[in-house]
Amino acid sequence: MPAETIRILSDLHFGDHASRVTHLAQIRPLLDSIAHLVLNGDTLDTRPGPRPRHTAESRAVVADFFPRSVAQTTFLTGNHDPDLSPLHHLDLADGAVFVTHGDIFFDDIVPWSNDAVLIRQRLAAERRAFNPETPPDLAQHFAMVRRVAASIPQRHQSERNRLKYTARFLADTIWPPTRVARIIETWRNTPALAASFLRKHRPQARFIISGHTHRRGIWPQTDGVTVINTGAFCPPGGSYAVDLTAGKLSVRDIVRRAGEFRIGSVVAELPL
Repeated sequence: MPAETIRILSDLHFGDHASRVTHLAQIRPLLDSIAHLVLNGDTLDTRPGPRPRHTAESRAVVADFFPRSVAQTTFLTGNHDPDLSPLHHLDLADGAVFVTHGDIFFDDIVPWSNDAVLIRQRLAAERRAFNPETPPDLAQHFAMVRRVAASIPQRHQSERNRLKYTARFLADTIWPPTRVARIIETWRNTPALAASFLRKHRPQARFIISGHTHRRGIWPQTDGVTVINTGAFCPPGGSYAVDLTAGKLSVRDIVRRAGEFRIGSVVAELPL
């Protein structure tokens, strides 16, 4: 692996029972021989919750592990870790690649969530602070989304009892029954929303890389934009790594062997 490789991962959800990453040492093979790691949101959950000690401990483990494991790490925020970093997006490869978590594509941040109505209301209240003739720019939009995300407390994420966690996870995931339909609708709509967001805010870029929906995939658009989602380290789906090297973007499968996560086969190689 060339030393100048930038590797992009997302949605570790460290500290959450749903994450396959129970110890950060499991992902150390993913960090071998890379110069720069970009963690594209939801690395852990930093929102207010009933177990602040667990949140603080998870945050301390993350802050300690990555500087010791890779030469450079850039943390981008997600809806679960809205205060982890001052960075909410990243422009790479001379502007050809735009990286952001992806929750900003939606008017309710997490369309499938039981908190979606509350989120919509709080975002609407944030927007009312702006003159309709001068809507918020991208930086202001991100700031609004992060403030609202930070105001939504953890649900099942910090529960330490596995049986209680499972019960609450299922309640949050499959109830009410319309939630499954909302998840499928979100998956169907996300590529077009991501491409539209890119055209509006980074018309010169050709690639947009996100996470958030936990559905990995690559969606070329008819105008030459390519939408890439790296998935998540949570069941039932899998995850991709996106590698940027001189003149090339590679999407790589991530496989689990003997409890560790490693780089697998090349799914796609695209010129930059």
